[in-house]
Amino acid sequence: MALESSSMIDDEWLEADGLGGFASGTVSSVRTRRYHALLLTASRPPAGRIVLVNGFDASIETANGNYALSSQLYPADVMHPDGTKRIIEFEREPWPKWIFALEDGTKIEQQIFAVNGASLVALSWHLLKPGTKAVLTVTPFLSGRDYHSMHHENSAFEFPAEINGQRLVWHPYSGIPGIIALHNGEYRHQPDWYRNFVYAQERERGLDFTEDLAAPGKIRMELSTGEGILIFAAEGFDNGALAQGRTAESLIADLRAKEHKRRASFATPLDRSADAYLVKRGNGKTIVAGYPWFTDWGRDTFISLRGLCLATGRLEDARDILLEWSQVVSEGMLPNLFPDQSDRPEYNSVDASLWYIVAVHDFFTATQTHGGMVFQWQKKSLQKAVDAILAGYSQGTRYGIHMDHDGLLAAGVPGGQLTWMDAKVGDCVVTPRIGKPVEVEALWLNALWIGSQFNDAWQEPLARGLDGFRRRFWNTDRNYLYDVIDADHQPGKLDPTFRPNQIFAVGGLPFQIIDGERANQIVDAVERRLLTPLGLRSLAPEEPGYVPHYQGGVHERDGAYHQGAVWPWLIGPFVEAWLRVRDGSENAKSEARSRFLPPLLEHVNHAGLGHVSEIADAESPYTPRGCPFQAWSLAELLRLERVVLADSKNLASAHRCPVP
Repeated sequence: MALESSSMIDDEWLEADGLGGFASGTVSSVRTRRYHALLLTASRPPAGRIVLVNGFDASIETANGNYALSSQLYPADVMHPDGTKRIIEFEREPWPKWIFALEDGTKIEQQIFAVNGASLVALSWHLLKPGTKAVLTVTPFLSGRDYHSMHHENSAFEFPAEINGQRLVWHPYSGIPGIIALHNGEYRHQPDWYRNFVYAQERERGLDFTEDLAAPGKIRMELSTGEGILIFAAEGFDNGALAQGRTAESLIADLRAKEHKRRASFATPLDRSADAYLVKRGNGKTIVAGYPWFTDWGRDTFISLRGLCLATGRLEDARDILLEWSQVVSEGMLPNLFPDQSDRPEYNSVDASLWYIVAVHDFFTATQTHGGMVFQWQKKSLQKAVDAILAGYSQGTRYGIHMDHDGLLAAGVPGGQLTWMDAKVGDCVVTPRIGKPVEVEALWLNALWIGSQFNDAWQEPLARGLDGFRRRFWNTDRNYLYDVIDADHQPGKLDPTFRPNQIFAVGGLPFQIIDGERANQIVDAVERRLLTPLGLRSLAPEEPGYVPHYQGGVHERDGAYHQGAVWPWLIGPFVEAWLRVRDGSENAKSEARSRFLPPLLEHVNHAGLGHVSEIADAESPYTPRGCPFQAWSLAELLRLERVVLADSKNLASAHRCPVP
């Protein structure tokens, strides 16, 4: 990968461990986020995340001098040491690799990889021309803090290490996992504090941005006789890999072989990237919404499952995820969030449960189309969850969610944010959308249609709801759909704000609610006013409150989150709608592949490398923003590429809801 100085600091790599933990950083090696770390452990997978090893300084001594292989940012934007300038090459496959060129002609390769199923990260360095005299010195930086927090110098930090040959264990604080380090060098205990690391991304986001880290000592490794190895693991979470008696050389050889084989089993780099989001929860699996700061959110999990699992052929994983979540239906609702520091789920979303039903339907369709093992008891369990959701919603549940007399779903209470547009600034909900939001109704009608396939009780509400939707949502003055009707639960109050949510009446869901000329008008208007190379704007530029750039402090950014910011995950529903109004012809698919896929595939090479960002600015150059590794963004690219734009012979036909 050719390197440009401007992108080295912005482009980020990710190594996920399958438990919710990860290692991440920038190509430049400069940590720009509080979340950039070598060993970030999910102590209650996939939550309870703790940063154990934040990073390191490294330098190499040859016969001609001492050269840095790392860089840190300090106050006044002082960069020290100067290792970044020696990076001449970076590769992200099969895991991050750097080549450093020293001024005396020496070249060194550095590798970092995480191991799936364990909280463990392996680092290695080797000379590209063996035999040269070279000694590597590595200074690890430790903390032991919550991953959302910052660490500062304090007297409680425990520096002493348990030393057993080349195996070290630190216990920085009680109540958190110990830090195991296995190396093939010499450790010198030299405790110190490194103060005032500056994290540029945190500063840009208007958050606290300086941190102090503990440096317990230095590890020196001779590279002239072989590679230098340093393996970190969280005590109790290493899956037995760092058992007593293992040498660093033998362990890293086994880990490399295992990871090479596992990663080679994926068909493409995008498949490997998709795997990063599938993680352990309890005895089953779930989907992390995004790295570095999200855990598993209900809405995100069910939207993402269609691309990350079904489009990639991982039907067993999809089944396990859906079964795991089926156990937590409560009053018709599924959790939208499992908080980091609590096992008590938060039921605060109107659409997560509906997306679950859509995911169940698409899973059953995929098993019929491509084959897959689903036992009868599993099918019954999933159908039971679908019925429980529909019953809970139709009878009424939390937050005023209930089926109204017109067959549509009413939802929302003052101060709450139940839809995917859920930003809140202090006590102010930016997009409350109380009443009957258009995409929630499209989801509700899809859910009723799906439920009616095995329970006739849902046929009458479906017919009533379809009639109500088609009569009441069309804005005859502007020829598109209202964003919310019966707004604030006031009958007849309409919100005509032009947002992308109406696209779900035509595409993005199994069953098309609006067709014919009205569908064409919706798609044309969305394309004209909202489409960008990376997805759809969340608000049309002509609307009051439109914000073209996602910048500033917390309040400014949250205020812009759904007021213009581009969301890549919406490109899938849009292109599906665009194709449906063109009857899904092969010519239309060919045009769509050439128009809509290239910008997204190019974006994969920037920002979160190998992935798709959460959001982007609403205006050119559409700078990526938000979470750099977002599950549903990548998922919709995969679904678009492999399902929506697949050859017709490989694509299950879309359904249109019948006219009641």
